[in-house]
Amino acid sequence: MAVGNWFETFCENIRVQDQASISSRYKAITKRLNTDFWDTTSDAAHSLYVGSYGRNTAVCGFSDLDMLFRLPYSVYERYDNYNGNGQSALLQEVKRSIERTYATTSIRGDGQVILVPFKDGLTYEVLPAFLNKGKSYTYPDANNGGRWRVTDPKPEQQAIRERNNLCKRNVVWLCRMMRIWKRNWDVPVGGLLVDTLAYQFLATWEYKDKSFVYYDWMCRDFLNFMANQDKEKTYWKAPGSGQHVYRKGLFQFKARRCHNIALEACEHESAKPSREWSAKERWREIFGAKFPN
Repeated sequence: MAVGNWFETFCENIRVQDQASISSRYKAITKRLNTDFWDTTSDAAHSLYVGSYGRNTAVCGFSDLDMLFRLPYSVYERYDNYNGNGQSALLQEVKRSIERTYATTSIRGDGQVILVPFKDGLTYEVLPAFLNKGKSYTYPDANNGGRWRVTDPKPEQQAIRERNNLCKRNVVWLCRMMRIWKRNWDVPVGGLLVDTLAYQFLATWEYKDKSFVYYDWMCRDFLNFMANQDKEKTYWKAPGSGQHVYRKGLFQFKARRCHNIALEACEHESAKPSREWSAKERWREIFGAKFPN
């Protein structure tokens, strides 16, 4: 099996599973909230996938499904004038609504979102929000007495989508592969920062529009790109929205270690004769059991 086939198989192995179940629950939550807040039984209107699933960069085994639900502006006015922590009261009203559909699920508020956990390990994080004139969203933060915050997920999704199209889907696949690396090595880096750095890297990488045959070099060079990020830097700007994406810790050390392992893998591949078993062992050291042996 050639290198391109290894990485094509790897990418297939890490696709999100059970998309039908994910969609069914998403529609049920949407329908419930529309019934209570918009006087419609639509299972699609006013809701939006956000986070990694919304950017199409989630991988199998992901634990949090982020969704945004837009509420009428009149609800914002009511809770903005609330005597006390209106943001907390709003979250409780949304929680009570969802409980009408998932009465046996242990639903709780978590400062900014409603957490709806399911027995298969997937938790839906429902963000109630209000559409602003500039198409961003205002959402409640119940922490420290309560305040309103702003998020702008659609430009991020659009930016990732456009660059992914220009790069023959390589942006999404790189983001997904690096999520598996992050999980396998317990790297202190958030998913949006992985996506942000992949987006930046592929803007100028020489082989950005090539096929799976170049994925060994893409992973090798991206790990080097991550390792070379300024260790004093505390945030990067997200694609599209420009929002600040803060680091969780110093990820550069583990990126450098794995870049060195990737260099070994590429050396095994290019040897005459090639040492395929040794190359795959190095990639499996980086990515774990999802990489074909």
